[in-house]
Order: sequence, then C-alpha cells, then structure tokens
Amino acid sequence: MSHEDFPTENPAVVTCGLPYANGDLHIGHLRTYVGGDIYSRALKRLGQETAFVSGSDMHGTPVAVNAEKEGVTPEEFALRHHETYQETFPKFDVEFDNYGHTHDETNTELTKEIVRTLEAEGYVYEKEIPIAYDPDADQWLPDRYVEGTCPYCGEHARGDECDEGCGRHLEPGEIEAPVSTITGNAAEYRDRSHRFFRVSELQEYLGEFLDRLEGTSNAQNQPREWVEGELQDWCITRDMDWGIDYPGENEDDLVLYVWVDAPIEYISSTKQYTERVGADVFDWEEAWREDGDVVHIIGRDIIQHHTVFWPAMLRATGYVEPRAVMASGFITLNGKGFSTSRNRAVWADEYLEEGFDPALIRYYLATNGGFQQDVDFSWEKFRDRVNNELVGTVGNFLYRSLLFAHREYEGTPDADLSEEVRDRIEGAIDDFAAGVNDYSVREVGNAVVRLAQFGNEYIQQHEPWKLDDGAEKRQVIRDCVQIAKAVAVLFEPVAPGKAELLWDDLNEDGTVHDVGVAAALDAPAASFDEPSELFDKIADERVEELNEKLESRVAATAEETESDESDDESEADVTDELEPLLEDRIGFEEFQELDLRVGEILDAEGIEGADKLAKLTVDIGVEERQIVAGIKQLHDLEDLPGKKVVVVANLEQAELFGVESNGMVLAAGEQADLLTTHDDAEPGTRVK
Repeated sequence: MSHEDFPTENPAVVTCGLPYANGDLHIGHLRTYVGGDIYSRALKRLGQETAFVSGSDMHGTPVAVNAEKEGVTPEEFALRHHETYQETFPKFDVEFDNYGHTHDETNTELTKEIVRTLEAEGYVYEKEIPIAYDPDADQWLPDRYVEGTCPYCGEHARGDECDEGCGRHLEPGEIEAPVSTITGNAAEYRDRSHRFFRVSELQEYLGEFLDRLEGTSNAQNQPREWVEGELQDWCITRDMDWGIDYPGENEDDLVLYVWVDAPIEYISSTKQYTERVGADVFDWEEAWREDGDVVHIIGRDIIQHHTVFWPAMLRATGYVEPRAVMASGFITLNGKGFSTSRNRAVWADEYLEEGFDPALIRYYLATNGGFQQDVDFSWEKFRDRVNNELVGTVGNFLYRSLLFAHREYEGTPDADLSEEVRDRIEGAIDDFAAGVNDYSVREVGNAVVRLAQFGNEYIQQHEPWKLDDGAEKRQVIRDCVQIAKAVAVLFEPVAPGKAELLWDDLNEDGTVHDVGVAAALDAPAASFDEPSELFDKIADERVEELNEKLESRVAATAEETESDESDDESEADVTDELEPLLEDRIGFEEFQELDLRVGEILDAEGIEGADKLAKLTVDIGVEERQIVAGIKQLHDLEDLPGKKVVVVANLEQAELFGVESNGMVLAAGEQADLLTTHDDAEPGTRVK
C-alpha cells in the first residue's frame, strides 16, 4: 500500500459494503454503490489498475428469521435477493468487475483458512460466556433472536446492536432483561463456550492504522473511542445452523459470526475476478497480500466493523490493510427516514419504471452534498437539479455547440485549439484528479459541470453566430467541440451511458469507457452528424404525479399494516414519523423563564467510552460553557468549531459519563440537526 497520489504503481481494489440479502433496494441504498462505481471508474480514468468488487451478505440471523417466516430455507431466501441485486445494479450502470456472495465456495473456504490462521497465530481463544436461551423453544438465542435493554444507555436494543439508542455493537450476553423474539417470553442466560478474537492485542496497531487511514474524516474519527479506550476482544461464533461452520472438529454446532465472513468476501470476490480474467490482467494476491491500495466505500453505520475488526483480522493474518474508508451519510426522503415497512421509499425498480435514466439519480447522489453528509431526496429537488444543471448547463452547452458545428462545418472545423481552452480543460482534469485523491465523488462530478459552464460562457462571449466565416469563427467552434469531447471523457464515471451517447455523437472511435483523461485533449473527429439532446426537462406536473403516487402508497400501506410498527434493516436509521404535538400548553411567562442564547462552538471532542456523547466548549458571550451533547455519531466534530448554535443557558448542571455539562445545545430530530441563526448574531444574544 502507498500513500502517494493516485494513480500509483500498485493494483487498487475498490469495494462497496455488502448489501444484506434481506429486502428490496431503494435509492437510499444506492448511494454507496453509485459512489463506489463512480470512484472506481474515475480511478481507471486516471490510469490506475483497479478492481471493483462486492457481493451479497447471505448470513446472519435476519435472513434466518425472515426465511422461517416465509417457510423457505435461508439459502433459498438469500439467493433470491442476491439474484435480484445482480440484475438491479447494472440497470443503474453500477458495473462490478466481480459480484459474488458470502455463501459461495470461494468465500467459505477462504474464511475458514483465515480463521485457522488466526488460531495458528494465537489470536483465538475459548471462553465460557452467558448466552440467552429460550427454554420454551429449547433454543439458544443469537443476535436478532433476542431483544432487551442496552447496558450502556438503557434504550431498547437488539441482541448485537443498540439500534434505538447509542448505536453500540453489543457482544453476546451483554443485553439486559433479554426477551426471546421466537416466543416473546423472557429468556434466561446460560453459560456456553464460544471463540474470541484477541482484538485487544492489536490495540496499538489499530491506533497507528487510524492515524494513516485516508478517506472521509468520520471513518477516521468515529472508531477512536473504541481503539483508544478499553478495547474488548470479539466473540466470533454464534449458536446457529445458518452460516459458515467454525473450522475444526466437533464445531458443527457453532457458525462464524456474520461479520467474520462478510468482509472476507472483498478478498474472495477479487480472487474470483482474477480467476476469470487471469493474473496478468489483475493479480488478487498482489493486491491483498503485497502492496495493493484498498478503498472501502460503506455506510457510516458500519464504520466500526471496517476500521477496527476488519483491519485487525487483516493484520493478524498477513493481508494488506485498507488505504482508505469512505463512509457515506444517510439518505432521507422529504426530510424523513426511508421506511420500507410503511412503503415510504423510492424503490430502485420504481425509479426505472417511471422512465428515468440512471444518469439522473447517479448525478443527484454524487453531487448533492459531500459524501459523508446526510442528503435529502425529494422529487422537487431532483427536478431542480436535473433541469438547472444537467439540462440547463451540461445539456445546453453540448447541444448548442455541436449542432452549430454540424450545421456550419459538418463536424470539427480545421483550426488549432486555443491556449485559453487548453488551459481550462487541463484545469478540469486537475480538478477531476484532485476529487479522486480527496475521496470526493462530488468533486469528480462538479469538475465536469464547471467545465460545461465555462463552455456556455465561452460560446456566449464569442457569439460565433455573429462572426463571418473566417479563422476566428473556426477557432471558437473548434474550442467548443474540444470542450464537448472533454466533457464526454470526464463525465463518464458519473453518467457512463450519457457519456457514451455523446462519444457516439462526436463520431469518436471505440468506446468512451476505455479512454483515459488524456483523451480529453486529443483532437476531435473531423466530421459528425447532428447531435442528440442528452437530457430532458422534468415537468412540474410530473413531480406532482410522483408525489401523489408516493403519498397514496404510504397511506394504503398504513391502513394494511396499522398494527405493525416495526421497521426493517433500512440503512437510514432515523425517526420516520413526526411526534404528535403535546396537548398541554404553557404560558408565555413560563416560556420566558428559558434563557436561550446564541452560542459559538469553540471546540468539540468525543467522550471516551460514550458512543453518542461529545464535549463542547461553547462561547455564550458572557462566558464559555462546557456542554455535553449526544451528537458524536451524527456530526463531524472537527467541523463544528465556529458553528453558531442555540443554547439553553439556565438548565441545571448535570454529569454525563463523568463529564460536567452546563447547558443544552438545541437540535432537531434523531439526526440532531443543530439549530443555528440565519444572520450573524453575536454569541450571548438572547433568543426570544
């Protein structure tokens, strides 16, 4: 692995977090897969040898539970979803070099080999621990078969994760007041022998690893509380039938925890790619055992697994550590979380059935905010981005310039490229490369839009339609055709289908998918036909129709499932319904007793041992206050200094996790949207 700018001499592997084979895909799920596809294409465009791989996550208790409900085997259930994902991703131009699954022979054998290596290196030990047991069902209760109370924050939690509270990973036996999800009865704890991975022995290494890890800052900062605190060893076995059997004799009654075999699929999928194309095209062993540049693109809810457990396994067994982890924010819908149980989602197949091109949603997901930020989707916002940027900027420049070139010269006029335009295209290439090296798919897309915007300004400034048919006119049109070709080359990662159409319109040889960034400055074809219009406007009436469909579908589902309040494993783990208004009112005098002040955050740092809590130093004008806020997993703490907030200044002092809190920072919703000021109110200003 290197830390040189891309492209490097090393083979690169780009992976996406494995989709869990447990439900249909919606556009919220697509963010990391579209982001991974864009990033891998951009790397290849720079000349980086790259394999883009993923696969379906087939194991774990949710698959077993839902398969049982349907009366099918877990393998049948998971394979059905796996095959659907295989069919769906290419429809959004997400083209993996290899897409496998965790239950196939390659991953099964490689997982067992890695676990045997962990044992041989002394990283695995056996220990008796309390495991939840349902005496009525006569069954052990791993992970999602048991629910109860989180021992860290007191919220309701599932057996392996505090999904409604602090978000902490829970080990077997930790959950309090356990209840069986099979019978609904109280469970009891019984001692049971399990295998543990000595993650604690790698604590020093993991701290150094985080120091050199690249990618998004949340992936580097969020896991520090685990690595810098009292790092616990990791139980790697479960009492289940569905999964990969623990290797060795007399271990048929235990399977490996799903988070052991799931990330190993990254290696297995790369190995399958090599087996298909040959090591001379891509050598998986060089990438994973010698000096590969591995980039993981994931949702932020699985940062811990990819920055603590996974690199520890790789280190202990002699594999290459990840160079970078890019962790995305969540997608909301009209300001609320996606809810698959309530059918409030824009489903992947629904998007396509409505006749929208994949390029539109790819562009929206890639450029609507930084990758680690939460992004809200609405049909109105989607329409505006398409109409203003893709139609009004990119499409407008391409069509008007190429149509003019075709009508006046039947293609590219005989003229040299101007230095001004050459410099501008070279600048766009530099911006594109900077986006790759900053792990910003947004910048990869924006670099091209800015180039098209320059093209619009250039043609408008020179007004070739007013020029006589001479050298100046030919120069302007030659420049515009070159810009159009550069757009085709640089926009391919974001909109591969549209870039190929543009490439064909330009009458270029071969396919745009095979060229590098240098092709942006190669001379365009001498002749080409009348161009096509790449993007169409979305009408306001169309948006109204789509909103009506969504609202009626949600309403119909609510009637059908009125008594079912549970949600599935949606990646957007946010509150999806507004709380009802309180019936009890307070008087104005009671409200005036609240001392609300404008504050400015001066410093923010996580509290050791607390998953959600951060310690803030806030300037409230008359003094600086230390305030504890539950925002650590929802905000980049390093970005908070300088941000204006609203503070309850006369709240009683409290102590949280041993840290004094003197006030409260106001925030909206489960995503802790911090309340701030519209204009530049000074710290200490009273909020009335």
